[in-house]
Amino acid sequence: MSTSAHSPAPTVTDRLVEANADYAADFKDPGMDAKPVLQVAVVACMDARLDLHKALGLSLGDCHTIRNAGGVVTDDVIRSLAISQRALGTRSIVLIHHTGCGMESITEDFRQELEHEVGQRPSWAVEAYTDADQDVRQSMQRARTSPFLKHTDDVRGFVFDVTTGKLREVLPAS
Repeated sequence: MSTSAHSPAPTVTDRLVEANADYAADFKDPGMDAKPVLQVAVVACMDARLDLHKALGLSLGDCHTIRNAGGVVTDDVIRSLAISQRALGTRSIVLIHHTGCGMESITEDFRQELEHEVGQRPSWAVEAYTDADQDVRQSMQRARTSPFLKHTDDVRGFVFDVTTGKLREVLPAS
């Protein structure tokens, strides 16, 4: 009978840590500070299909990237944008939703489902939507009217097409 212990299979996190070791072995400090070179904050969905830096032609240090489910402007996004603007000098805000978003396939009932499962109702809204353009407009309005944001004259919203890679601008409600 063998008594050798088997090591558990490496996890995804193990793979990421290993990749970081390879990255750090050749890392050179770029000598940047936390202020984005282009003075822009990009708010986008967390969807893994969105490679924002590549899609927008951005390099390391160009922007602040704030991601969440749906790319929706929530209170926490306003918090990040306020810090980005007031402490780190950003002036422009780009909002990006995308086609085929998972937020279009769930409803606000998700909160109730969580409450039934874990015995506690989340304090946050799900922010599900069925119309990406309308939700981009709502997010633009939230950013433009927030008293915590100093620079609201350059807030623009887009929908990214995950099948073509193209951005389509969404104009604010008139």
